Amino acid sequence: MASGSSNSAYFSGDRKSPWPVVAISMIGTSISGVTFISVPGNVAATSMSYMQMVLGFFVGYLAIAYVLLPIYYRLNSYSIYGYLQDRYGTASRKTGSAFFLLSKFLGAGVRMYLTALALQVILFNRLGIPFGFNVAITMLIVWLYTFRGGVKTLVWVDMVQTLCMVAAVVLSIWFVAKSLGLDFGGLFTTVNDSPMSRIWFFDDPADKKFFWKQFLAGVFTTVAMTGLDQDMMQKNLSCKDLKSAQKNVLSYGFSFLPINLLFLWLGVLLYQYAASVGLCDASGSLLGLKPDELYPTLATGSDPATGVRYLPLTVGAVFVVGLISAAFSSAGSAITALTTSFTIDILRANEYQSDIELTHTRKLVHFCVAVVMGVLIYCFKLIGSGSVINAVYVLASYTYGPLLGLYVFGLFTKMNPRDKWIPVICVLSPLICLVLALNAERWFGFQVGYELLLINAAITFAGLLISSVGNRR
Repeated sequence: MASGSSNSAYFSGDRKSPWPVVAISMIGTSISGVTFISVPGNVAATSMSYMQMVLGFFVGYLAIAYVLLPIYYRLNSYSIYGYLQDRYGTASRKTGSAFFLLSKFLGAGVRMYLTALALQVILFNRLGIPFGFNVAITMLIVWLYTFRGGVKTLVWVDMVQTLCMVAAVVLSIWFVAKSLGLDFGGLFTTVNDSPMSRIWFFDDPADKKFFWKQFLAGVFTTVAMTGLDQDMMQKNLSCKDLKSAQKNVLSYGFSFLPINLLFLWLGVLLYQYAASVGLCDASGSLLGLKPDELYPTLATGSDPATGVRYLPLTVGAVFVVGLISAAFSSAGSAITALTTSFTIDILRANEYQSDIELTHTRKLVHFCVAVVMGVLIYCFKLIGSGSVINAVYVLASYTYGPLLGLYVFGLFTKMNPRDKWIPVICVLSPLICLVLALNAERWFGFQVGYELLLINAAITFAGLLISSVGNRR
């Protein structure tokens, strides 16, 4: 393996990243600009039931810390999909990486698009800056601070962005409470007395907010979409040793509990304020707004009748800082991980190139990834934000099922599926799930929801089991 200092710093931070810094930076990576807007806006529809899923997140992080991280550190690979090569073979490694590349390009692209669109409406339109220039400048900034240092630079930059994002939420809560005339005690009383503050739902198993549905979804979503995702794990693998990485994972996993609670508190206060200015009725239904528009509208907008700002200008500035911090943290991490996976898993350039050649290859891939991401964001703008966004998120949810099935089969069985069959199995599994999701209500009388990930993984597992029959190493 070619492993000069610049490449090692880019791919793994030279395994010298301080775990507290990584832990803080991972919070920003996990919370995108979409989350920054959507979680407060969804409080009216789902109350604080999201905390049930967040509790499941922490259990998922325990599994990552004590099951997956020891494997990744033992392999000592830049990419987590080296495990698939070690366990199954080359076709499996490339399949896992391809699923990651597809889901990350589309998922990160649509998140950046939504953030860029929000910034265009609340900031750049007022400055006369077109959307294409907005995207170009955004991707140029992300490319500049990641192309040389990669993970080594990313953990420090993202730590600052994370702190800015958390500060933005705290300050938003304070200013909204102040605008409602609430002191510190009144803030807690207002949130606690709101019907939107309900967290626990144990009464109706058919309800999407039922505790065990949300909790288990949180556990398996975290294992699949964090523990099996190169983007989410690359920073974790930059710690100096396994013990440090485990401290990092448990620390930022636990931190999601209070941070997401802050987002939900903010949501309750925003709905209270919306009702006070006539944007929301007594039942919590928004008048002329979508839930995702609530936070940006109140933070940056004004009453069309009077021209008076809904909230002080300070809240608008804080909102923009928080949104940019969340978006840039996610984008920088995604581009670095996409570059790593394509260079190491698909091209496998580290296996046959000298250090200088690997550096040139890595920089070229990094540049191309940034360009493709920018073009993808602009294409979303041309196509429109309705069905495309929904389709992208659904597609991304399908891609992690085969990865989960591959890892579970590899970890908990000693059977050897045929490596050349694995790409076919991993493509067929989500296709079968798609047919099931489209017809389950007509065939069986129920709608497929959070359990789709598990069904997808189970089908993959069954395919691997079948392909193992009669195959020995």
